[in-house]
Formats: sequence, C-alpha cells, structure tokens
Amino acid sequence: MTETTGRILKVGLTQWHATTDVDANLAVAVSLTEKAADDGAALVVLPENGLMLGTNAGMRAAAFTEDGPAIRALAEVAARRGVSVIVGGMKNQTADGVVNSAVVIDSDGTVAGRYDKLHLFDANIGGQSFEASSVEKPGSELALLDIDGVRVGLSICYDVRFPEMFRALALAGAEVLLVPAAFTQSTGEAHWHTLLRARAIENLAYVVAPATVRSPSPEYTDAFPTYGHALAVSPWGEVLADLGESPAAVEVVTLDLDAVDAARTKLSVLRGVRGAAIYGSEPKVISVSSRTTGVKA
Repeated sequence: MTETTGRILKVGLTQWHATTDVDANLAVAVSLTEKAADDGAALVVLPENGLMLGTNAGMRAAAFTEDGPAIRALAEVAARRGVSVIVGGMKNQTADGVVNSAVVIDSDGTVAGRYDKLHLFDANIGGQSFEASSVEKPGSELALLDIDGVRVGLSICYDVRFPEMFRALALAGAEVLLVPAAFTQSTGEAHWHTLLRARAIENLAYVVAPATVRSPSPEYTDAFPTYGHALAVSPWGEVLADLGESPAAVEVVTLDLDAVDAARTKLSVLRGVRGAAIYGSEPKVISVSSRTTGVKA
C-alpha cells in the first residue's frame, strides 16, 4: 500500500503451518513477530491455534495459561521489539475452565487483556465432527482494542459467521476488525474470502485475518487441514494482501484510517442502523395464495 500522511496503523499479518509441536510453533511465531517488527509493524496478529493445532482433545490437554512459558516468550519479544502482539486464539486454562482466548500483549510485554471466543465451532464437515463446546466454554462479552487511538474489534475464526457481532463492534467505534483463524480447508475454499469481504463491506472497516495453513508435506497428517490465505481487506472490500498457502509468512499492511472515514462518508450505513425496537420485534407475516395447480416446467 502507498504510504500516507494521515492516521495509519501498521499491522503484521501472519500465517504458518501449525502442528502439535508447541516449541516449533512458538519459534515460528517469534520469528514472524520479529520480522514484522523489522518491517515497521505496530501490531502483530497471530492465527488461532497457531501455538498448537491438533484434535480438540489434544488441544484441551495442552491448554496454555496467560502466565505460562509460551506467552512469556512472546511477551519478551513484544517488549524487546516494541510491538503489541495478539495471540489470535489459544486454548486457555482459566479458573473457570478452558476458553478459546485471543490474548493481547502490550508493547511493554504485559498482558493487557483478552477476548474469549463467543461462538464455538460445533459442526460436521465432510464427515468430521468439530464439537468445540465439548472442550471449551464460550465467552460472554465483546472486546475492543485501543491502540494509538485506533479502535480494533476482536473476534476469532467461527465468529465471522455472525455478522451481528461485527456490526456491534463497528457501532462501538471499531475501524479495524480482526479475524484470526484456523479455518478448515473445505469451508475456506467455499466461504473464507466471501465472509471476510462481506464483514469489511457491510461495516466499512478494515478486516485483518491471520490464518493457519495445511501441511505442505504429505509426510505430516494434520488433525484437520486448514485453508491458509491470511487476508487483509479494505473498507471497500478490496483484498490488500493474501498469503496464499505459504507455510510461514508475514506481511506488514499499512491501514490508512482515512479510508474508513471516506467509505463511511460515501455510505452512511452505520448511521442508518435501526434500533432493537425494530430488529428485535416479531416480523409481520403477509400471506398470499397461489392459483396454480402445480409447478410448471
């Protein structure tokens, strides 16, 4: 993207092939974070399950903690390189049970807070069952990150299928929407680009979506193959970056926040939102009848 003189936020968009080897995954996360810092990022966003990707049971058994060694290692890098880091989603062992958390690490190395995934991936894709609710609890609140005066809406993967969540974040001031993901290969091929562009277009906001990607080698069998194609999308729906199927990549995207203002000036969608009295009401039913006796060819 072209450098601007207005409000900007430089974000490190990351992607890698995550395995069950936490140490190897962490080494990639550290390396890509440092590369993003070298390239001028203020914020680096890591994929969901980037620190450990296996079966639900395996990920629950290996659940992280916010004061554990993996987060401490990333916090050390954040402090040393002066960048904020979001661990886009990890099985997080808390006093209340396991949740899927996006953990926010400030540029001074402190854990500033977290967002717990609201919508759990309970689905059956290609005969494979994904029952996330059997191993983790859902979150209960929306979360915004404020970085250098820019409001950033937090979400994780399957949340992207719930547009009302993103509208609420936009109405609360989000100009950038994060969707770190471990999207399955088959659903990614069908829906990933469309969903992310839709969330950007309908809210006239940037969308930044780091991702895990399937194994590049037939010698490693993924617990479930993931789609990759980490994306950055403009408020007008243009794809600004697509990391394809790279097994380890980072790209720093410069988000020009003036573009959000310009898009929202052109289309005053957020100002046109009606209230709960309308959207929460029971729709009226208008009945008609057909005079045909069958379906015509």
